[in-house]
Amino acid sequence: MKKYIIKRLLIAIPTLIGITLIDYAIMCFAGNPLEMLQGARISQEAVAAREAALGLDQPFYIQYFMWLGQLLHGNLGISIKTYEPVSQMIASRLGPTLLLMGVSLLVSLLISIPAGIYSAVRQYSKGDYAVVTASFLSSSIPGFFLSLILVYIFNIRLKLLPSSGMTTLGGQGGIGDLAAHMVLPVTVLAVSMAGTNIRYIRSSMLEILQQDYLRTARAKGIGERLVVGRHALRNGLIPIITVIGMQIPLLFGGAVIVEQLFSWPGLGLMTMSAILSRDYPVIMGVCLLAAVVVLAANLVTDILYALADPSIQYD
Repeated sequence: MKKYIIKRLLIAIPTLIGITLIDYAIMCFAGNPLEMLQGARISQEAVAAREAALGLDQPFYIQYFMWLGQLLHGNLGISIKTYEPVSQMIASRLGPTLLLMGVSLLVSLLISIPAGIYSAVRQYSKGDYAVVTASFLSSSIPGFFLSLILVYIFNIRLKLLPSSGMTTLGGQGGIGDLAAHMVLPVTVLAVSMAGTNIRYIRSSMLEILQQDYLRTARAKGIGERLVVGRHALRNGLIPIITVIGMQIPLLFGGAVIVEQLFSWPGLGLMTMSAILSRDYPVIMGVCLLAAVVVLAANLVTDILYALADPSIQYD
């Protein structure tokens, strides 16, 4: 296992370099961020001086190696728009994003695991059809559309839940206030993930329930509840771990849209602002973080495979 982890970490280094190189090239081809500063009050000479100071007058590959050199010294750069260190900007907004993603993932699993198992055990029943239909609907509805519907119902019409921010302005704050602000964005993320997870867990459990050892257990007179809970569910940990590993990277993409719609002060809102202003250092910092999270999630998933199933061996 140690050799496998070391091998994966060594492979991750060139992978990260490749991802950041592609991201940087795409950003450079999108245009110069200082073009947005040009106007009647700012001379062309001032823009050119600023461009030279930031190294934006160089070819993109030279700019990339300049950024990479700073990264190797632990420096993610300075925001072109706010002049704040990128590392501090990410650190200040990472907590709200992790909170939103963690709660959303937990809620989606609490919904999808029981629903997927129930649907597999009660195959072709009315309950199975209801669960499958609900999973297709939840995964088919776009996140932004569901967000607008929830805001209209629970904020505009019923006035039960806040629709923006993390806390109430001028309020006392507290866990209750935070929980109220989290209900709508968590619901949007959890519903979209739960629909896909239910179908994946259902299909995996159906395959496991057809195994010979479960038929033998039923033939011995063991109750269906024990067969599913003690034998099938234990072997069903692998697909559940797979679901978690797949959803962590997807949460980053979903959080960008949801945080923008609900004005959640996390990485998603900061990323959208950086993209609109072509703030290269901030975008690269977020891309690097996302790449690290994806690679780490894949590695942790493989390790959990081995812990859940001792027959899996990594060289």
